[in-house]
Amino acid sequence: MADSSNNNDQTSRKVMLITGGSRGIGAATALMASRSGYDVSVNYTRDEEAALEVVAACRAEGASALAVRADVSDEGEVIDLYDQTEADLGPIDVVINNAGIISPIARFDTYSVDRIRQVFEVNVIGAMIVCREAVRRMSTSSGGIGGSIVNISSAASYLGSPNEFIDYAASKGAVDSLTIGLAKEVAEEGIRVNAIRPGLIDTEIHAAAGAPDRVERLAANIPMARGGSADEVAESILWMASDAASYVTGTLLNVSGGR
Repeated sequence: MADSSNNNDQTSRKVMLITGGSRGIGAATALMASRSGYDVSVNYTRDEEAALEVVAACRAEGASALAVRADVSDEGEVIDLYDQTEADLGPIDVVINNAGIISPIARFDTYSVDRIRQVFEVNVIGAMIVCREAVRRMSTSSGGIGGSIVNISSAASYLGSPNEFIDYAASKGAVDSLTIGLAKEVAEEGIRVNAIRPGLIDTEIHAAAGAPDRVERLAANIPMARGGSADEVAESILWMASDAASYVTGTLLNVSGGR
């Protein structure tokens, strides 16, 4: 699915591609970006209706926006995602590498190989493919004009998530390492690479893990004594992506209420 329309003069607007943009942090980022001068490509895997709702909200803010279905663990689909975004909106200035999955809460010794493989295919291999394609298009060494990549990691990467989802935590640890290494590799090619590490945020991800009440149940363990919102994370993402963070790269920013 790809659908876009122009409600504005695009000449002064930058282009942002958001993987996993149909809900939660991705959707909040898309809407906030549209209010901040970006045209937005909203990637989704399954929920077309949700993606189109985000697109409609972005257009209502004066942005050009489109929804593009792609599984980030599929190399060909990621390439098509970039090609479609560039064809409809123009060169991509910012990539928010947000797509990810989580498995139901369980002890590590119960994990199947299929479970582990699926988590790593999306959260690690998928994140790497998305970053690779961004670099190929943005790098000044390849004729690009530079840009910003913001990877969405998790506080789980340093907490480990014992008795919950160690596989997810490990996959986000890999995202942290990817961020640090890639930032150094492309620092002289006009590309900044950073990561946001959200903590306990009130989104649908907890229901996907089988614990829809997880934020309320664990809020007392957070120094700020509450869960965060998708908008609070989106604010940090937008800052990290913007020229206000022009001297920031290779940075892992915790948005976790002090946890």
